[in-house]
Amino acid sequence: MSDPRERFAELTKVTACYRDEGNENGEPLLLVMGLSSQLIHWPQEIVDALGERGYRVIRFDNRDSGLTRWKVTPAQYFLQAMADDAVELLDHLGIEQAHVVGASMGGMISQLIAIGRPERVRTLCSIMSTTGDPSVGQPADGVIGELLRPLPEDPREAIIQIAHVYDVIGSRTHAASERPGRLELAGEAYRRAVHPDGGARQIAAILMALDRTRSLQALRVPALVIHGGEDPLIDISGGEATHAAVAGSTYLPLPDMGHDLPRPLHHRIVNSIVENAQQRVAVA
Repeated sequence: MSDPRERFAELTKVTACYRDEGNENGEPLLLVMGLSSQLIHWPQEIVDALGERGYRVIRFDNRDSGLTRWKVTPAQYFLQAMADDAVELLDHLGIEQAHVVGASMGGMISQLIAIGRPERVRTLCSIMSTTGDPSVGQPADGVIGELLRPLPEDPREAIIQIAHVYDVIGSRTHAASERPGRLELAGEAYRRAVHPDGGARQIAAILMALDRTRSLQALRVPALVIHGGEDPLIDISGGEATHAAVAGSTYLPLPDMGHDLPRPLHHRIVNSIVENAQQRVAVA
């Protein structure tokens, strides 16, 4: 059964699935999710908390994820194309500027939006992401292989494998308390949509991306960088490099976070996003 919160926007290359929640009259806040992830991978608790703080919260399925559908035969694309999708979605919604918050690959996409279309970005938040400099943010051995393993045909085994990936890349400190939620999310994600070839195209887009360091150094937007000390997919050096590149950015290292958004850290993450968004008043 389809979710009544989900809407569809006709963009140039795809029909994008999105949800528009929170305060409809609040400042828009765009959430951009990462590799092989859907809009549901933004915890509802974070979405609701941002809405309660007065923001209009928009999240969407990137191309090759979730319920976003191709209009043409899928072909390899660059991260810039995904950034263009996000800006097109803002156009569709009549939004001139938004606070842009991206996680993982979504952080890379968010950085590109801020670099290429700075007039559309009120503030930037890059979570568990990196600059594109190959000397930083590299994955631990074997992690990419876990992400690219074909899913079993049996639905139950497929869900277990997806949950296993969440365990591999997620927080170790909070693993026990997060494990039931990881299994539940894996089931929801599997039942909602599966894109067998999408992850490989997204990884290729990441690998083809140029180093954004110099462009990030030219940004003049309030920025927040969040990264976990237990992240095996994008090493925390990627977050450190992003913070170093963006002048005046705020850096929030979380020693007990992996490549995930564990529930015990939601309050701190939301508070930090809101504090960064409020900087807009000071620099306007």
